Amino acid sequence: MVESPGLWTVLPWAAPFLAFIRLARHRPNLADAPLAGGRLVSVIVPARNEEGNLPTLLDSLLQTAYSPVEILIVNDRSTDRTAAVAQQYVERDARVRLVEGEDLPAGWFGKPWACVQGYRAARGDLLLFTDADTRHAPELLGRAVGALESGRRDLVTVIGRMLCGSFWERVIMPIIGALLAIRFHPTAVNRARRASEVIANGQFILVTRESYEAVGTHAAVKHEVAEDLAMAQLYFRAGRPQLFVFGLKLLGTRMYTSLAGLVEGWSKNVYVGGRRSFPDEPVRRALIPFMFSLGALFWLLPPAVLLLALLGVAPSWLEPAAWATGLSALFWVLFDGGFGINPLYGLSYPLGVAMTGWIFARSTRRGERRIEWRGRTYSAE
Repeated sequence: MVESPGLWTVLPWAAPFLAFIRLARHRPNLADAPLAGGRLVSVIVPARNEEGNLPTLLDSLLQTAYSPVEILIVNDRSTDRTAAVAQQYVERDARVRLVEGEDLPAGWFGKPWACVQGYRAARGDLLLFTDADTRHAPELLGRAVGALESGRRDLVTVIGRMLCGSFWERVIMPIIGALLAIRFHPTAVNRARRASEVIANGQFILVTRESYEAVGTHAAVKHEVAEDLAMAQLYFRAGRPQLFVFGLKLLGTRMYTSLAGLVEGWSKNVYVGGRRSFPDEPVRRALIPFMFSLGALFWLLPPAVLLLALLGVAPSWLEPAAWATGLSALFWVLFDGGFGINPLYGLSYPLGVAMTGWIFARSTRRGERRIEWRGRTYSAE
């Protein structure tokens, strides 16, 4: 008779709960920053095929309590009605301007090129780069400028709440969100001593014009898929003070609205971005696929063993597998609740991990040779 494995084998699946100690700390909080005003802020929105997102974004931006502000929509050779939608707002409000983007030069990725064109047309002393899929609360910009000025920072970047509407968003986004939240918590980023410890959120990056020009603008990261990560590392190496701050009640983002969008978007940058996050550590860069695989195996092993045990293949493992699966499910139920998603979606974590693992594998297989986004194909090699 085979002796049942001890419950000590379950201990590794209790360890992730320690992450909640860090995740529960939402500090520094942008809501605590003073409200500021008086300096012209140029809000630069790179927009390629964003006709669906622009109205929500612009409606929120135009409700800002901050003044003075100008909003530049950079139409990056869109093939939909992006320009027409932007023009409607240009005619409605003098603060909105439409910048028709030029053809993409060789060696550039689309978003850095659009950001540079927006910067060239901007008049502000402060530049805010924000994405078309974001939603801004009226106080967001004023608090961000207040944080930049009171903390004497050259760059302020904000992590907001992730908005999920569809089934696949609720299943997959928390898995990826957990990886990023644990890897780059603001308290750790703000104490960074190495370039691999910093990051910026491309959904909201506020910089001084002087510092942006001093580090070389987006031209210095023109070949980067994760240009926000590369920009943070650029500022770090230049000794430019930056601040990563929570703004969960002030900024919201719905990155993708479908499974196809999720697959395309994360396939584009998860492997390349993972490698870029270790700029000076070649061994860890090389181990990125292994780390992805190990993480997926960690979460999928308990339900897989439980299924085998129920089928009679490994009956002695039934009890520890059930405990490990239960702990895993509890972790994701709690995380989803904190993520703002119905906690019951946490029970679907095996599906979410499997799909995320497939996206990671797809991104790794393509590597830097084939990066697809919004109808364009790039090579980062």
